[in-house]
This record gives sequence, C-alpha cells and structure tokens, in this order.
Amino acid sequence: MNNNDLTSNIKKVLVVFLLLFIALISYIGYFQLFKAHDIAARKENKRLWVKRNEVVRGVIYDRNKTVLAQTIEKTELNQKRQYPGGEAFAHVVGYVDETYDLAGLEATYDQELISYDVINASIDAFFKKLNFKEEFNKRTVQEDKKGNNLITTLDANLQNIAFDALGTNKGAVVALNPKTGEVLASVSKPSYDTNNLKNIWKSINTDEEGKPLINRATSGLYPPGSTFKIVTAASALENIPGVTTKKFKDNGKIKFNEKQSLSNYGGYSYGDIDLKKAISVSSNVVFGTLAMDLGNDKLMATAEKFGFNKKISSDDVFIAQSKFPKLEKSEIGNIAQTGIGQSSILASPMEMALVISTIANDGVMMKPSLMKEIVSSNGRKVKSMKPEALQTVISKDQASTLRDYLKASVDEKIKSQWKYVFNGTNTAGKTGTADYKLPNGENAVPHSWFVGFAPADNPQVAIAVIVENGGLGGGAAAQTAGKVIKAALNTK
Repeated sequence: MNNNDLTSNIKKVLVVFLLLFIALISYIGYFQLFKAHDIAARKENKRLWVKRNEVVRGVIYDRNKTVLAQTIEKTELNQKRQYPGGEAFAHVVGYVDETYDLAGLEATYDQELISYDVINASIDAFFKKLNFKEEFNKRTVQEDKKGNNLITTLDANLQNIAFDALGTNKGAVVALNPKTGEVLASVSKPSYDTNNLKNIWKSINTDEEGKPLINRATSGLYPPGSTFKIVTAASALENIPGVTTKKFKDNGKIKFNEKQSLSNYGGYSYGDIDLKKAISVSSNVVFGTLAMDLGNDKLMATAEKFGFNKKISSDDVFIAQSKFPKLEKSEIGNIAQTGIGQSSILASPMEMALVISTIANDGVMMKPSLMKEIVSSNGRKVKSMKPEALQTVISKDQASTLRDYLKASVDEKIKSQWKYVFNGTNTAGKTGTADYKLPNGENAVPHSWFVGFAPADNPQVAIAVIVENGGLGGGAAAQTAGKVIKAALNTK
C-alpha cells in the first residue's frame, strides 16, 4: 500500500468518526433542547420528587388571602398537602401527590411553588449555624426552605356559592371579570375530595357516568344552543347593512324540503319582528334565516374571532378547543341550525364566558387568567400578572347594540318568570336550550344554558352556566346564574 492509499484511508476513517461525533452531539443536543424537560417532568422521575420535597411547598390563596392549598406536615420523604376548600376547588386548584401526580394550579405553577428566596434563606441558615444568642434566633425562620406563594384571581366565597348553586346537577359555572379576564370562579360538577385521593382514586377513575375528573368548565364541550345567537347577531351586525332596522317575518317555521324544517320552541310564531325582539323571544326562525343570509363562511369567520376552532391563549387556563363546522352551500338546513347554536357546534363554558365577556367589554376579549401575584414566603413580590387584551372581536358600537338587546331580553323575563332571579342586578344575558341525542339516537333531555353580565351599564362580572340535562335555559341555568351574580355584586 503506497502513502497515497494510506492517507486516503485515514481520511475516510476520520470522516466516519467525524460524522459519528456530529450524530452523537446532535442526539445529545436534541434531548437537551427538546426532550429533557418532558423526561424530567415524568411522574416516575424520583429526582423531581426529591427536589420538590427539599422545599416547603408554597401556599395557594384566593384573591382575599383565603388559603386554598397548604403544606401542614413535612418529613424528609414527603409533604402532606391540605385543601381547605375541598370539592368546590378540586378542578381549578388541583392536587400534588407522588402517587397520583399533579393537576390544576398545583401542576401549572409547580416550579414557582418550590422556588424560594435564595438570599434570605442563605442568611437565615447562616445565623442558625452561628447559633447566636436568643435575640438573633428570634429573627430567623424555620430551617426548611419555603416556596413562593400564589395569590390567585379566585374569589373563594363566589366559588363556594357557585358550587352550591349547581346543587346535585352535573354542569359548570365560570365567572370572569370582563374588563381584566380574571377568573373569579370556575366550578365543575360532579367533583371529588382532593384531601382523600388514596381512598377515592379508583372510584373516581371508573365512574363512567359522572366522570368527576373532567373539568367541565374548561374541557367540557357542549352544543351552545341559543346562547350562540349572540355570535350570530354579532356577525349580522358586521356583515348585513341595515340589519338593526330590518323586519323579519316569523311564521314559526322554516321549511327546507319535505323532510327538513326548523321551528321555534313550542311552535310559536312572532310575526314581523326586529333583531332586538328576535333575541328577546329567541326566535329560531330569525336566527336560522340570518345564518342562511350570512352563509357558512361569514358566520364561521365571526365565530373564529370569538375563539372557535382556535386555541385560546392563556398562561394558566387550559381551554378545550370549541368547534364550528365547515359546511357546503348545499347543506342549507345545517347552515340554518348553526345560527341557533346547533348542528355540530360545540363550546366549553369558558368559551361562552369569554363570548359574553367580550360583549360586556366593548368588543374586546381579554386573556383569561387565574393568577394575580407570586410572592415569596416573606411577602416580597416576585411577579405580578397584568391584564392583557387578546383581540378586538367586534366594534364598540356593535357591542353596545348587543348589550342593549341582551339587557332588554332579561328585563322582559323579569316581568314574569325571573321576578326574583335577577332583580336588583341590572343583568344583561341570554338563555340557551341545547338539544342533543343519546348514543342510541334518541333525543336527550336538553342542556340548560345561561350567559350574561352585570351591571349592564358597568359590567363587573360575566358568567356562563351549563346544567347538563337541565331542560330550558330559563330554568336551572338562569336560577344558578342569578345566585352567583347577586353574590358577586353583593345584592340581595
């Protein structure tokens, strides 16, 4: 073998080693950059639990410093976490347990709850080691490091009232500050006791009928029924010139063909009515007609501006994606059904709370948030959350028109069925009766919806309520909403 062949072979070997080295570095880099966090966060990673237990986990408070989660006992191996709010807060506050992992705010803010003020902890440890006189020892804290505390946007009193107002029904309540996006209450039923996971874990995981582990407030998807007429009306205001002065002929039914038709509830016909009256009486004929006039594309575009078919941005509220269908022009019956919140539309209570909040907030949708502040164990402010607008969905004038319509709708019903439900609250809102079918194809008892805000002229709270199989929206959902709104406004 001559020198040239030897040199060539050496070069080839070096190239192979170089390629292998690059592959190894790339492999390591890939895991460090893209997989390390997921691997470290795995439930079976014992190192993570050791790290968690090095620090006394921080306290989770409501907005008024009511304790929602705290460590009441700590050993070298684990911590005993207590949840004073019990079932009412299970889905939103969550839990932390080495056997059952983490959920809710305990999971979202895990790192913040085990982070601590390093400087103060080091100073305290230094004085302890010096074993100074008693007067020095008085100023030191426990030897254990203490994690940061969370001050949430939740109102514990409102949360409990919302939980109780649902009674034994399955469903959810979401209450927001429409001006800031702060979540004041987020309730899901059925629930479970986070203080007793060991004894109930098997039963709550196998309860196929109640599904207590599902957070219905943010992950439950339901047909929104007539509450969606707010979105249809918003689309009409944007896309149909003169719609506010137009008269619609409501004869009680739209007939598409020999087999397909769309009727008002109870078969009522309302004659010549305008858009304001159509919202008040919840005319399926008018809103089905509007959906056909708008067409699928325009109504879908408005729905998507309100958050349908999209992931809604939030740092700590995880919202299932609500759905609005893409339909062909020939599917005229389904297009009409979308105008009344039926067809294949699905929405979470949080989504509908954001829809009604947008109307209350002059057409601007705010980013939903559960956190106000993160503070150290000695009270130093670590981080404050600022309200953030997601987008302007409709114009201020259009929002004002809808507020007027929704206020008139509630006022009309206060004269009769809602005499004591919303009295003294100046509420604006819309009911919904959402039809759906059972797996066997039979009609189910409809879901009951209510969305609204109060006071109408200066909204402080916006609410969405769903009561599964609750029947008419003017019944169970409205009754629940009235109790929560009165509590939020401190109105009797």
